[in-house]
Amino acid sequence: MTEHNRNKPLKQLAYECIKEKILSCEYKPGLYLNEQQVCEDIGGISRTPVRDALGRLEQEGLLNILPKKGVIISELQIYDINRIYEVRMLLEPYALSHYGARLDPDGLNRFAVTMSSKNQIQTANFYDLDDRFHGFIMSALQNQYLMDTYENISNMNQRLRVLSGSHVKNRIADTFAEHMQIISSCLEKNWEKAADAMTAHLEKSRIATFQMIAENKDNF
Repeated sequence: MTEHNRNKPLKQLAYECIKEKILSCEYKPGLYLNEQQVCEDIGGISRTPVRDALGRLEQEGLLNILPKKGVIISELQIYDINRIYEVRMLLEPYALSHYGARLDPDGLNRFAVTMSSKNQIQTANFYDLDDRFHGFIMSALQNQYLMDTYENISNMNQRLRVLSGSHVKNRIADTFAEHMQIISSCLEKNWEKAADAMTAHLEKSRIATFQMIAENKDNF
């Protein structure tokens, strides 16, 4: 355990450890676990903080607690894709059209510079950059309820990436181009145009995700 982790409350540490195992699909969808097994898996943390962490994760929709049986990791079915993207297409264009003026222009320019170096970005780094870009857009929101909803959807999206495997050919290059359209519209302060570009981007991402699942159907 690192010095940083030693300074965290046990219930927070348990929460972060269990959540990471779920998002990385080390704890695969549909897996049954009991509290004792979870305690052992995360380094022998006692049941009380683990129970608290499991309660938080159930509220986030990542697992279900079965009384007197243990927990089951929430499954991620193909139909969840449409639900995930339905929420994203409601929230992200809305963030731009209603709160885009709150975005930091310097931050937008930094993303533009980074994305212009797309040939040097590996797949794993691309996913991290994609998450940070969309998170940056959503940071304009001043509504914690909407942010909490977005965080839950982001968790599901991360699991979906792990399960669906490698990216669709050319999707990374297309994504950078779509991101640049969004950024350009934001720098022009044309928030409706930026929102429309975000909607188009998310729809293309949804289609690409279905393609990924078709290529990795044994995981679903």
